[in-house]
Amino acid sequence: MLGSVDANQGHPLLGWDTDEFPTDIYATTLGMYEILKNSGLGRGGLNFDAKVRRGSFEAEDLFHAHIAGMDSFAVGLKVAKALLDDKVLEDIVADRYKSYDHGVGLDIVQGNANFSQLENYALNLSKIENKSGKLEQIKATINQYLLNMYAK
Repeated sequence: MLGSVDANQGHPLLGWDTDEFPTDIYATTLGMYEILKNSGLGRGGLNFDAKVRRGSFEAEDLFHAHIAGMDSFAVGLKVAKALLDDKVLEDIVADRYKSYDHGVGLDIVQGNANFSQLENYALNLSKIENKSGKLEQIKATINQYLLNMYAK
C-alpha cells in the first residue's frame, strides 16, 4: 500500500532534485498509473515538497503553482485510468516477460533456480532470444492517450 507521494519534479538534466511544482503531464500520468495499479494512496496524499522559482516571489505565484500541480495530476489520473482500462501497457509487458511463465523463467519466479543453475543455463544457450522492450511504442501510445484527452 502506498502512503504519501513526494509529488514534485526536478530538471532532467540536473543531478539533483530542484523541488519544482509538478507540471510535466507525462510524468504525472506515469505517477498516477503506478498509484492506481497499487490501489491508490493509503492515508497519505500528494505532497508538494516544492517551491516556486526565484523569479516568482508574490503570494499569487504560490497559489498558481499549487493549481498547476493539481491540474497536472488530475490530467495524469484521467489518462492513467484510460491506459489501465484499455490494458494497453499490461499487454506489452505481458508479452515482454512471457518467458517467465515457463521453463527457466518460471523456475526463477518460483524461487527454484540458484545462481549455479542460471550460470549453467546461460553458458549452454546456443542463441539469445531477447525481446524488445518496445519503449518507443509505449511512449507513442502514452502520447496518443494524452492527445486524445485534449481532443475531447
